[in-house]
Amino acid sequence: MHFVKMHGIGNDYLFVDGRQERIADPPAVSRLLSDRHRGIGSDGLIIIDPPDDPANQARMRMFNADGSDGEMCGNGIRCVAKFLVDRGISESQPLLVETAGGVRTLAWDRDAAGKVETVTVDMGTPRLDAESIPAHVPGIEPAGKVIGHSFDPVAIGVEEEDAKVCGMEPALTLVSMGNPHVVVFCRDVAAAPLERLGPIFEHHAWFPNRINLHLVEVTGRGSVRMRTWERGSGITQACGTGACAVCVACLLEERAESPLEAMLPGGRLRLEWSGESGDSVSMSGPAADVFECDIDPAALAAEAAGNDRQEWKA
Repeated sequence: MHFVKMHGIGNDYLFVDGRQERIADPPAVSRLLSDRHRGIGSDGLIIIDPPDDPANQARMRMFNADGSDGEMCGNGIRCVAKFLVDRGISESQPLLVETAGGVRTLAWDRDAAGKVETVTVDMGTPRLDAESIPAHVPGIEPAGKVIGHSFDPVAIGVEEEDAKVCGMEPALTLVSMGNPHVVVFCRDVAAAPLERLGPIFEHHAWFPNRINLHLVEVTGRGSVRMRTWERGSGITQACGTGACAVCVACLLEERAESPLEAMLPGGRLRLEWSGESGDSVSMSGPAADVFECDIDPAALAAEAAGNDRQEWKA
């Protein structure tokens, strides 16, 4: 199997050209290759297929590191644009890419060497009703919105000291960008024990399809610092759809304004949203190649299975 490893501000995926490769079990391949100790290491697998509609340029299928389906990935889809243009598959401007969350429009810019450097994505319209997240929050009807909604972190399983150390506010906002997000504001996101907080939110009974958690620190009227726990992948360097959800939450709660610069561990993204419920969110950021090569997933799986059977000896 030939693949290309790419990343958008550190959110890294393995990309496979679905026109050339046939993967019988993508979830298993994603789990195997995403392993950062026994595989290649990534936040998941993205397969670039021919589009269902010939008016579009490609179809994107995404699998998280744990093999679960991902509806959409903002950093991943910027890399899809770079993959298509740099490899001569399409030079449409803009590109139209089908995803499980709908068709996305991607405008791209080249660097001095003629390679795609920056991509601006129309990320679609945010959905705010609880049914679309989906979420079953006590006291919220399916058509209701969860915006700055009061909750008790300790009551959902967060240790009191974990909430206190980062100054977690007892309020949350839910946004769907084709995939589900919960946004919680904090005084100091760097101090947050995200490795413990992430699984609590992701697997909470309120969220039947699990959810992505974003902890956000407002640093100015047009800037935030954020950290992410991604559903199915854990702590990641960046999350494009999550940054869009954060932009929406900031405007709805009147904490910041558009355009918004989001600083993530892997780098910066620029978000724009009018604040009107029917308008799309725009996201701009870089996309970069890491390397490409051929690999035999079956051989790697056999070797990993053999190693698992070996008895560890001191």
